[in-house]
Amino acid sequence: MEVLDLYRRTGALLEGHFLLRSGVHSPLFLQSAALLQHPLYAEAVGEALGKLFEDEKVDFVIGPAMGGVILAFVVARALGARALFAEKDGQGGMTIRKGLTLNPGERFLAVEDVVTTGESVRKAIRAAEARGAVCVGVGAIVDRSGGQAAFGVPFRALARLQVPQYPPEACPLCREGVPLEEV
Repeated sequence: MEVLDLYRRTGALLEGHFLLRSGVHSPLFLQSAALLQHPLYAEAVGEALGKLFEDEKVDFVIGPAMGGVILAFVVARALGARALFAEKDGQGGMTIRKGLTLNPGERFLAVEDVVTTGESVRKAIRAAEARGAVCVGVGAIVDRSGGQAAFGVPFRALARLQVPQYPPEACPLCREGVPLEEV
């Protein structure tokens, strides 16, 4: 499975001038929700990502809300584990909703659709670790960090993209007057 073909096929690979959540500008944006809205594609992505971690015994898979909810579910299904999500706590971090089962010592895989800086998935990891769970790996559909994202555990992705990213003050797209879209 060529995951970037799935992004193209579903109209989820967008070109233009985008302000990413990380604050950087980029000529490319991957709208994973447009891909993951298709259950068969979501399942295929989940199975492929799960295979990258099939030797790890995980009790649950966690992803940051909202983007990581579907992905955590399909990867957990592929691995025979539970699916959890972490949501914003209103103080710059993330928390795991009461009622979602998580026990100290449980092993987990953290997943994210696209990793640019990795900050969202780091917050989800911290939320699970704060409740005593142990992260054994991080998985992504696409790593667009240029090899810069590090988590202290194995990090594996279905695809790696080298995409230009610019701080706003040095963005050539801004200088050219290309309209900026917030995503």
